[in-house]
Amino acid sequence: MDQFTLNLLFVGASFALYIGIAVWARAGSTSEFYAAGRGVHPVTNGMATAADWMSAASFISMAGLIAFTGYDNSSFLMGWTGGYVLLALLLAPYLRKFGKFTVSEFIGDRFYSKTARMVAVICLLVASITYVIGQMQGVGIAFGRFLEIDAFWGLLIGSCVVFAYAVFGGMKGVTYTQVAQYCVLITAYTIPAVFISLQLTGNPIPALGLFGEHTASGEPLLAKLDAIVTDLGFKEYTAAHGSTINMVLFTLSLMIGTAGLPHVIMRFFTVPKVSDARWSAGWTLVFIALLYLTAPAVGAMARLNISELMWPNGTDAVAVSVEQIENDPEYAWMATWQKTGLLGWEDKNGDGHIQYYNDQNADLQAKAEANGWEGNELTNFNRDILVLANPEIASLPGWVIGLVAAGGLAAALSTAAGLLLAISSAVSHDLLKGQLTPNMSEKSELLAARISMAAAIVVAVILGLNPPGFAAQTVALAFGLAAASIFPALMMGIFSTRINNVGAVAGMLAGLVVTLVYIFLHKGWFFIPDTNMFTDADPLLGPVKSTSFGAVGALVNFIVAYVVSGITKETPQEIKDLVQSVRIPRGAGTAVDGH
Repeated sequence: MDQFTLNLLFVGASFALYIGIAVWARAGSTSEFYAAGRGVHPVTNGMATAADWMSAASFISMAGLIAFTGYDNSSFLMGWTGGYVLLALLLAPYLRKFGKFTVSEFIGDRFYSKTARMVAVICLLVASITYVIGQMQGVGIAFGRFLEIDAFWGLLIGSCVVFAYAVFGGMKGVTYTQVAQYCVLITAYTIPAVFISLQLTGNPIPALGLFGEHTASGEPLLAKLDAIVTDLGFKEYTAAHGSTINMVLFTLSLMIGTAGLPHVIMRFFTVPKVSDARWSAGWTLVFIALLYLTAPAVGAMARLNISELMWPNGTDAVAVSVEQIENDPEYAWMATWQKTGLLGWEDKNGDGHIQYYNDQNADLQAKAEANGWEGNELTNFNRDILVLANPEIASLPGWVIGLVAAGGLAAALSTAAGLLLAISSAVSHDLLKGQLTPNMSEKSELLAARISMAAAIVVAVILGLNPPGFAAQTVALAFGLAAASIFPALMMGIFSTRINNVGAVAGMLAGLVVTLVYIFLHKGWFFIPDTNMFTDADPLLGPVKSTSFGAVGALVNFIVAYVVSGITKETPQEIKDLVQSVRIPRGAGTAVDGH
């Protein structure tokens, strides 16, 4: 059976499973659409939440980021997992006890302000739309490679699948679909990692193999990788090279950004009891850990495999030949990925070999000149292809490649569904029901939720087909917005009775505006090229890059909220009583639907 047929079987079977679950779990009420009827078991919810969070970025991109940068990018792992610790300890049980459907609804009720609710809606929409565009792009790329079709058709097929199970199933359908998607994506991620770890270290557990010995040479795997990459002029893989202050702020921004993202928080409204919300966060960490503990090993082992493939006889011998790339089955993956435009090479000096090295390293110039090298000839290696290409790079069986195809699509689709649900709830529940037409019936609200989700899918497809040039940069904006505006409002809403409506609105707007301005100063105003005054290589505030500013924006939010609240009217007594009711664990054994 050829590879295309295998890919089709794995992807088709997984899609049939997702749509079948959606039909079985069709939402019939707003409670089922927004919160799955609040009847999801904590273990089930933990698994669904893990799938919701482990998007195409986690499945496809994270190992690639670690592979080509090394230790410095471990901040992604620390930030994303740390965010769930914050959720488990500081947010999830209290938000569940409050008993509402959405984050914006909590902010509006706690700060007794329609303005606060609207500011929250705006922040949530911007963050969610940014993320869903990225997921739909990932769907198009994955389909384009594994089903050998144009990315345009891949994106349309993916959007139709999301439409089928998200629009009709709502949170109930999405929850059980995400459980299936988690099983698919974690299996697809770990099986190739186990194979590759066995090949390189003899250890079937990738996380342990990472610190084991290389089977062929007997050296520690990481020591061998360090030696190879430094020989090729790259930075030492296991050493830190960036600013520690920036790394701490970046990690903190990812943590509080994670704890403020709407599609993640919404999952904790689906469990029966307040205590279940905390258990859900704990189980989520367990399920995430299975992938996140494996990712560093996947990145390091893939980097070693790629380096050795490009220099099959060692870095002091000749590089791989063009003839070998074109004719050796071991290198067939390169020709396959070259067709996607995400991998490229060029024999610049015409010697029949492809030299892969860091041509920006001044210390390597003498060696390059002596050997007649005229620059790095592996001209394009998109980091996003690493995990998808990994089974091919390691010459694993075709069924493993098909499984990875299904896993990559499951990761992208699960997060896309969660984000679309967050968008539809913000529009139908917070904007229409909460502001414009408060007397609308449950049936009308459910219809509005489905229409808004369908509209969001159309917008995501359009922007996913023609993404703006700054699409990758806006990931920082999405986290920055959530970190600088939503997270502080949630924290102060739960743990401070002093913060009033004016302070909360002023804080959210201050955090939002200062973060936007800082990002625009470094990335260009509204991301228009050449309008920036600074760059992340030379930031405005010392070592603080625009991607790390969310933590600073959050601090601004807290300070402004406390100062403004201190000079304006006190919070009404009924709101203080509400906060105390939410914070005290009395009645935590049963769900609280409102106060």
